[in-house]
Amino acid sequence: MTVEPFDSPLACLTACDPARPFVIAQLGQTLDGRIATQTGASKYINGAGALDHLHCLRAAVDGVVVGIGTVLADDPELTVRRADGRNPARIIIDPNARLPQDAKCLTDDGARVLVIRAHAADCPDRMEQVLVNREANGLCPREIVAALFARGFRKLLVEGGAQTISRFIEAGALDRLHILMAPMIIGSGKPGLVLPPIDSLSQALRPRTHAYPLPDGDVIFDCDMRRNEGSERHGDGNGS
Repeated sequence: MTVEPFDSPLACLTACDPARPFVIAQLGQTLDGRIATQTGASKYINGAGALDHLHCLRAAVDGVVVGIGTVLADDPELTVRRADGRNPARIIIDPNARLPQDAKCLTDDGARVLVIRAHAADCPDRMEQVLVNREANGLCPREIVAALFARGFRKLLVEGGAQTISRFIEAGALDRLHILMAPMIIGSGKPGLVLPPIDSLSQALRPRTHAYPLPDGDVIFDCDMRRNEGSERHGDGNGS
């Protein structure tokens, strides 16, 4: 891992290949990997710098992807308010058509709104439905990315929740992951990333990572999910 002065962890969005989709995710968490307390309190684990970074990400992508659980729990607007730029399209993964008609992300501000489902269901005229195959754990992330790319969405931000981001990582559908680490320890509560169990540390993901400290104490860990540093590490990890 390389520690950088705060420059621009957004550079990956300008250097990506225009001939293929580019998918980035952001996750805010504590030092002990928690995203909320046991009661669900999460506002705000991260500071103002992390929020600014999130809005810069929104402004730099074509669409923001969230799972229906995030919409039901947080009712996010998914707009750009703390940075310059246009509002991206809002894309909601909603396999069972549970999206409330009064959700803030459905506000008509000119941005496209798409809903990802396994089967067609009634929805407002301005909302576009995208149908993809259902897997054992939900809708297929790779199919979601391919279907959106075919509709002109080249740069995507998977904003939440942690379960959705975890599924994209498990499917190998993420190019970049920004983990915003707050100098806070909760000690219990809702964990961040949850992936299938592994038997050996050799199976662990080791993305090439740069760290960008923010002025308010948070740190952005910019993880390149396409570059594995496992082969460059030595030792058996047991301290001997």
